[in-house]
Amino acid sequence: MLKYSRILICTLISAVALCSCGSYKNIPYYQDLNRTGSTDTEVQNYVPLTIQRADILGINVSSKSPESSVLFNYRVNGNSGDNAPDNPITGFLVDENGEVHLPLVGDMKVLGLTTSQFRKQLNDKMLTFYKEAVVSVRVLNFRVAVSGDVQRPGIYNVQNERITVTQALTLAGDLNITAIRNIVLIREQDGKRKFIPLDLTSKKIFDSPYYYLRNNDEIYVQPDRTKYATVDRGYRTATLILSGLSIIAIVLSNLYR
Repeated sequence: MLKYSRILICTLISAVALCSCGSYKNIPYYQDLNRTGSTDTEVQNYVPLTIQRADILGINVSSKSPESSVLFNYRVNGNSGDNAPDNPITGFLVDENGEVHLPLVGDMKVLGLTTSQFRKQLNDKMLTFYKEAVVSVRVLNFRVAVSGDVQRPGIYNVQNERITVTQALTLAGDLNITAIRNIVLIREQDGKRKFIPLDLTSKKIFDSPYYYLRNNDEIYVQPDRTKYATVDRGYRTATLILSGLSIIAIVLSNLYR
């Protein structure tokens, strides 16, 4: 009888160990990367950010007439300077026609332009009104969302015009250990919503045309089954108990043959 009890205990311990072990092979990123030496690749998939409908453009104009050029200057952190009007500009909206309406200048077509291209066009027009005008332009509402099985899901504002998938995940605290490494990028483009799978376990992600994010992109990280098992402890406990009872039944049936 003692012999069978030992067998039963060992079997139950093995069952618990098997239930608690995950598959490590699916955890690391870039598994096909050569880790024995340096690897160089050329960046050929970066496309500069272009202005889209509903973008909010921050424009700063500096000149020898700061009192008048402040009409364009957007507010930074709620403080627009001593020469600002009572209602400082917080940005210029790109309308459904892809145009932005500016003081003095009027409507300008900006859809599809990079901020550098728009800056050069606007700078040329500003020279008509201001001597030695210098213009800067940025997209104020550039943001990406990260949801799912990450440390800090949320919407993140992007201060510059270049952010990658992995950088966005880093902002969100990276993937949890229970997350599936095949993530989904959700992008609205040309009136359509695209769902693009991206595999973080392969270095090919660096060459993907979707590696560099655009304004309002969303990343969804799906949890694997162990996430559910961790949260639902009752389910996991019940599974172990049922497994143990099954093993006991098998052992007892062998005892009484």
